[in-house]
Amino acid sequence: AASSSGRFALKALYLNDNDFFEAKTAACPCMHLLLRFFVTSGQQRDSKGMGFCGAVLLFLSYTLIFATFPFSLCLCIKVVAEYERTVIFRLGRILEGGAKGPGLFFIVPCMDMIRKVDLRTVTFDVPPQEVLTKDSVTVAVDAVVYYRIYNPVIAVTNVEDADRSTRLLAATTLRNVLGTKNLSEILSERESISNMMQNMLDDATDPWGVKVERVEVKDVRLPVQLQRAMAAEAEAAREARAKVIAAEGEQKASRALKEAADVINESPFALQLRYLQTLNTISAEKNSTIIFPLPLEILAHFMHKPPL
Repeated sequence: AASSSGRFALKALYLNDNDFFEAKTAACPCMHLLLRFFVTSGQQRDSKGMGFCGAVLLFLSYTLIFATFPFSLCLCIKVVAEYERTVIFRLGRILEGGAKGPGLFFIVPCMDMIRKVDLRTVTFDVPPQEVLTKDSVTVAVDAVVYYRIYNPVIAVTNVEDADRSTRLLAATTLRNVLGTKNLSEILSERESISNMMQNMLDDATDPWGVKVERVEVKDVRLPVQLQRAMAAEAEAAREARAKVIAAEGEQKASRALKEAADVINESPFALQLRYLQTLNTISAEKNSTIIFPLPLEILAHFMHKPPL
């Protein structure tokens, strides 16, 4: 209230009491400049909330800068890189125009406070989370999150620490998403789980000026006992399939042998040719097998002997 009344008094002095102001101006030109600066600064800063006291401090700061020039340049000039932006607070309020940078910009010492924001993509590992799945299986899952800040002003003003908040939210979201999935879905549908997490994180961090670009489920670790049970189940399934395949092979082989026997039975000389082929195969191998050829005609008498 005191600052407002003082500003209005100076304004009235400047506008209404022309004779007094002209007399003081003739006596001291510096006073005229000082009063004009106070009045115009107060009018311009009313919308920003700086007020009369802020205008006085700003004038004193500029006076100090010009008095110590050029040594004051080392405190007034700041440089930010291409991948950075700077948010400037003057007396606690953000300057118009948003974030500054990249390049060179000017600040007022003792009045301006700066906050640098990195716009590059940040990568972090979500710590392994012990999750109880929908089918009551405990698994440990970790993930990787890629995000970047797209609005430095919102990232500074709307959240205390955007990086820490995004990390905590990612861990919580991972637990919530995996808690609604079965173990088989977690192992086979990693891509859909990653997309779901990305959409949820992006929607939640949008008011913070953060853009979640990618989420990947890195590893799913099962308990040792569950791994042994799954390995035994898979081994039993493979053995069962092997037995079925072997039985099907025996069935097909028996059918082929039956067809071969029918063909041999139709031709008397077919069995003799098969006998000679078997002898040739055995003799081709280098072994100690002794073969006593026996003519089939000798056995023909016994084969066709009528029963008693």
